[in-house]
Amino acid sequence: MKFTKMHGCGNDYVYINGFQEKIEDCNKAEWVRRVSDRHFGIGSDGAIFINPSFKADFEMEMYNADGSRSEMCGNGIRCVGKYVYDYGLTTKEEITVESGGRIKYLKLFIEEGKVAEVQVNMGAPILEPSQIPVVSNNERMIKEPVYIPELDQTYELTCVSMGNPHAVVFMDKVSELELEKIGPYFENHKIFPNRTNTEFVKILDRKNVEMRVWERGTGETLACGTGCCATVVACILNGLTEDEVTVHVLGGKIKIFWDRRENLVMMTGPACTVFDGEI
Repeated sequence: MKFTKMHGCGNDYVYINGFQEKIEDCNKAEWVRRVSDRHFGIGSDGAIFINPSFKADFEMEMYNADGSRSEMCGNGIRCVGKYVYDYGLTTKEEITVESGGRIKYLKLFIEEGKVAEVQVNMGAPILEPSQIPVVSNNERMIKEPVYIPELDQTYELTCVSMGNPHAVVFMDKVSELELEKIGPYFENHKIFPNRTNTEFVKILDRKNVEMRVWERGTGETLACGTGCCATVVACILNGLTEDEVTVHVLGGKIKIFWDRRENLVMMTGPACTVFDGEI
């Protein structure tokens, strides 16, 4: 089976051309766990299959490193845009991609015949707790105290879905956090029926924030596109930033703009090919 290793700000996945390569659905989770292993496999944060779609130009079928399905991946979908253009599956510079039943609109920025950067219309943020989903009695979950019993500490969470669930925590320091120790307690907290991604965020100024992320089913990653979107939405809801923000993640920078008039979140960032291979 042929594959391509790609990343967006260090958030890396194994990409499979689903037009040519086939794996039985019953075997996909095991296959993804095997190839994602950084010691005994290819090494990645998961795998993404690029498939035909009846609703859009392409479908993105995404799996986390533990083999679980995910509805959406911001860095992943940018790389899908690069893959389909660079590998000749499309000649269009504006395409649609279906993921988790939702359609996203991508604008491809071409340099020397290759996609260098991709802008994704991520749609409207979902703020209703039941739709995120998160258990809350409030109309929106903004800076709501949540007790983490394993850490014997209460954190204020702002929850947003960008097609997948996110919990945003604002802190004075994020670089020193031991995410391997604390991340799982947020991910698996009882208020998140489908588990959650968690963003730990430091405000740098009104247009810049620093963020580290613990991703559901994967662990800490160098970047999370939907997490950057959720972070900026949470920042704005809490009155901490302007509507256009650069999110500084471990793997680089991602630009987010929440057009509140149209209620659309726009994400712009790089997409990179690492290598092609066969397994």
